[in-house]
Amino acid sequence: FQMSDLVTTCLSPPVHYVICKLGFEKKDTYDISNILSENGEVRWQAVTEHVCCFESDQSVDYIKSIRSLGPVCESVNLHFKSLTKEQFVTQYALWFRWTNCTELFLEVFDVLQNTQTTEVALGLMKLTSCLERALGDVYLLIGKDCPFLLRDLLASEQLAVVFGQAVMNVLRVFIGSPYGLNLRNVLWHGFASPQEIPAKYCAMLLFLTAGMGQLLQTYLLQTKYVLVHRPYVTFISLEELDVFPGKYLTISKILLCYLNHETLSIAEELVKLSSFVLKTMLPFWTSALTAFKQNRYADCVILLLPQLEAGLRLLFTTSNKCPNRLLTAEVKFLSKVDYDLMLAKHLDNEEVNQLPAVLQEPSMASEFLWDFLNHQEGPRLRDRLSHGEINLEAFPREVANQIVAFAITLLCRFSDVFAFKEHMVIKLLMNCASRYRSRFHPISRLKKQVLECMKSIHLWPELPTVPEEQVQTIKGLEGNAEANALIFTISEIIHQLQQYIPQKCCSSDDPISSVLTERLLIELCGAHICTLYSPRPVLEIVVVLRKISTQCHHVSEQVIASTELKYKQWMNKTLRSRQRHNYLRMLNSVKFLSPVLRLILVLITLELVNVHMVSKKNPFDYQQYLKFLKSILQYTENLVTYTSPEKNKWDETMELTNKALIKMRKISDRKLMLMQLAT
Repeated sequence: FQMSDLVTTCLSPPVHYVICKLGFEKKDTYDISNILSENGEVRWQAVTEHVCCFESDQSVDYIKSIRSLGPVCESVNLHFKSLTKEQFVTQYALWFRWTNCTELFLEVFDVLQNTQTTEVALGLMKLTSCLERALGDVYLLIGKDCPFLLRDLLASEQLAVVFGQAVMNVLRVFIGSPYGLNLRNVLWHGFASPQEIPAKYCAMLLFLTAGMGQLLQTYLLQTKYVLVHRPYVTFISLEELDVFPGKYLTISKILLCYLNHETLSIAEELVKLSSFVLKTMLPFWTSALTAFKQNRYADCVILLLPQLEAGLRLLFTTSNKCPNRLLTAEVKFLSKVDYDLMLAKHLDNEEVNQLPAVLQEPSMASEFLWDFLNHQEGPRLRDRLSHGEINLEAFPREVANQIVAFAITLLCRFSDVFAFKEHMVIKLLMNCASRYRSRFHPISRLKKQVLECMKSIHLWPELPTVPEEQVQTIKGLEGNAEANALIFTISEIIHQLQQYIPQKCCSSDDPISSVLTERLLIELCGAHICTLYSPRPVLEIVVVLRKISTQCHHVSEQVIASTELKYKQWMNKTLRSRQRHNYLRMLNSVKFLSPVLRLILVLITLELVNVHMVSKKNPFDYQQYLKFLKSILQYTENLVTYTSPEKNKWDETMELTNKALIKMRKISDRKLMLMQLAT
């Protein structure tokens, strides 16, 4: 038997007891009229009296509270089952408006009528994420910087002011506290199977949300505050999320063409046969693929993400011989075994994590997961979905494509059915996956920044300039000699760097024109640089290099804008004498600024290619090197200031540049650069 067949629950005995049994111990029948008035108002005092506290410190006794609230939840669930959809809408729809997701909460009512376990779990995941987002909006009525973690949000003074501490304690029994039912976390982290989530708890959260809507309306009327909903996060540059590049087709095009009934049928068979899937979780996988076929892309991804975590946790625990970690850890360590730990280089006992070796293509799986879930500049899908930051109605298929494709590759990798692996689309996906490289790691983002900056500088020769004969009519314009001296210094530095540059990108005839090119940067940025397990010094260096690149791009954009504006003013003869002189100084400065910026881009890219050599530096040399990089950053920041429309200090840029070039040459002479350590 496979391990995935043997596991019957991922809930540890204490957590399983709390969620599946504790709330069913009291068999009392509870009258709904105790907590709901005839006109539909929630009688909060009757609800909050079921929350029990320890006598010692008045903190919530979650065990007693769950036991006491069990019959109340059952009563609410039965009450909702007794209502028609029309009755429910009439009585409750108004009180869901504060969530900005009224339709979603009405859909949860429909789910409760059918009690299909997978749909109840999905409804609960969506409900808790939208509720968290709405509570964050309420928090911002009187607070700043909304807490990121749900448990901190629910424990905040700000929400206690609006809703009352007793009400917040009730909510924390169900979500947000690792000592309570913690329904949100056990679902979003893939610990709970569909049949382990009682529908009555979903019904109770629906009821509590409506009641809080009533309390909020009273608070807003008293304070005259207006609740403002934060805008949703939108996925920009969707082509960047198309991160399985094939040779001729992107994965999105492949999936749009071939992710049809036949391919999804193969995926459904793989789900049943793959050792990656816990059999208790099979309904989640089936529902996810069904959701994709029905164009419910947000539902598909919400269902798949926890199951990817559960499957990887299964591999993690078996490969590292710690099967106990397959279960929910006790109390406050509930979600300790999540992606961060599973993708780490070492376990917390300092032993090497064996999961990457088991994945066979560790960089593909790990880099994809880091890209889509963890990296700050990536889509951070689970965070944003689970915290309610994404509009579920407008969730793009392009994103769902990537998650489905990735899931299929993992299902296939841990399946013994050869025929499926030979299917055309499966082979395409596996081939694309094997070549996957990170798009959202800081190293990858720096590569993108460098190339975008170079494209901007490449526009300079196309900018309109004043005819040479008109320039000669302006007396007192000097600086060509200084500009030429700077260009000579740049040539000297390039000569020092040439041994570290691919020979096909070099020419002795004109080093500035031949070396400082977009072709060289494309070549260097195409080199694979390890992004997994980057040590802190590497990330510190990359942060500074990225800041330098950002400032260079800023300078380029300012030069382009100023050149176009000043030329237009020159041709229209709207520049005064002093402004004309300043414009011509700018044109003179552009002659050396272009090669200087290109030199800096080449320099930081060469350093990036060799960035892991920083580990060979002793602490003193590392600090000296960091100091040098920060001096270049300071130079580029000053350039941004001097080339701004407000300053226009073009002569000063020459002096600044001279000092910066001298520093570059000295560091190169002292062999302190990373590229020099690599040889």
